Amino acid sequence: MAIPDVPRDDLVDRLLATPKADVLAASERYWNPGKTRFWTDAGTPLVIGEREGYLLHDLAGNTLVDVHLNGGTYNLGHRNPELVATLTAALQHLDIGNHHFAALGRAALAEELVTSGPIPDGKVVFGVGGGEAVDLALKSARYATGRRKVISAVGAFHGHTGLAVAAGNERYAERFLATRPDEFLRVPFNDLDAMAAALAGHDVAAVLLETIPATSGFVMPEPGYLAEVAKMCAAAGTLYIADEVQSGLGRTGALWCITKHGVTPDILVTGKGLSGGIYPISATILGPAAAGWLEEDGFAHISTCGGSDLGCVVGLRTLEITQRPATLERVDTLITTFTEGLTQIAKDDPDWLVEIRQDGLVIGLRFDHPQGARFVSRRLYEHGVWAMFSALDPRVLQYKPGLLVTDELAADLLDRTATAIRLAAADARSGVALAPDRSDADARPAPLDGARPWPGAR
Repeated sequence: MAIPDVPRDDLVDRLLATPKADVLAASERYWNPGKTRFWTDAGTPLVIGEREGYLLHDLAGNTLVDVHLNGGTYNLGHRNPELVATLTAALQHLDIGNHHFAALGRAALAEELVTSGPIPDGKVVFGVGGGEAVDLALKSARYATGRRKVISAVGAFHGHTGLAVAAGNERYAERFLATRPDEFLRVPFNDLDAMAAALAGHDVAAVLLETIPATSGFVMPEPGYLAEVAKMCAAAGTLYIADEVQSGLGRTGALWCITKHGVTPDILVTGKGLSGGIYPISATILGPAAAGWLEEDGFAHISTCGGSDLGCVVGLRTLEITQRPATLERVDTLITTFTEGLTQIAKDDPDWLVEIRQDGLVIGLRFDHPQGARFVSRRLYEHGVWAMFSALDPRVLQYKPGLLVTDELAADLLDRTATAIRLAAADARSGVALAPDRSDADARPAPLDGARPWPGAR
């Protein structure tokens, strides 16, 4: 890939000036050929250049509103000005620090996570991503119980590191020989009988559940389900791990979704949005039993960049912004706006958009077609919206508006969503192919039915 010859001291400008076709070609050759080809064939060959707020500027000149948010990483928007300013100021004094020693940022962020969370007597261990945080949670549960078995949900996603991928969906575990049926058990989500049977032997270290399973299509927990699982765990001497990597940090109207279910987990995992999309950080909050190893051997788990000084400063600011009264009020307003707007869209074609799965701003739209959300995702892309279908259930579109979206943007987004859903229904019913020939991957998608640029689009 030839990087354009612009001033040599400005690498970012040079990269942003690279033609999109060159980036796609280099990505297929040197990075990830399968993923690169997949998005091109799907008709959504997104290559993000500049970005701000909830807008993405594709290198081909398109502007899209982001309602995927990289799983909630950008809850507060891309390059949130306050977070950028916090990181910039921190860089005048700090770097990643040294993980062996106590640090102001780590101590302050750990205290904030414990005091604002559902585990008031907990301790915090930091990582750089959700998978690492889940690995640490499972190691700590095994330490506390002296058991090896882990129960998770069918279709779960907990990351791609060693223990996390073994606990997740088989699609990701089998390829790397990570399936361990004697240690990692999967039961259907919302099935209390299956959970009771799996716990009956009193030999399970942990039950690991996403409070709202994301990759399998935002299946909502039935009333009382999570609370009953927690009771079963306590009776069996098993630790309950709440994976809040996607459902936490204000997305459901509560800082931690698990608290809405009346559950105090033994361990809570967070990541993605804690970074503000600015500096990688994740955290595992351990209750007293799971945290015992920190007293016995504080060197038992090491993460060189986990809980870096810079990441902790950003995480502190992210939590502060998320918990502001103004943010909470904005989230409440947006929940009403999108509930009403999407309900109306569903009424226009109830045989196509057949289910809205929603808790706050965690929203899954299920369509009456095995690949329905893929049709919708492509039409949304053509109309200036980026939303991703669920990898393990492509009937369901993951639709996750940001916490600080303005009323104007919300109204425009719903308008575009209605148009895209209507056109996608016609595509599916007429048998339009899902993988069109796009030999010119740099071509701008043709605007359809009055598609227009976003306010401020370039």
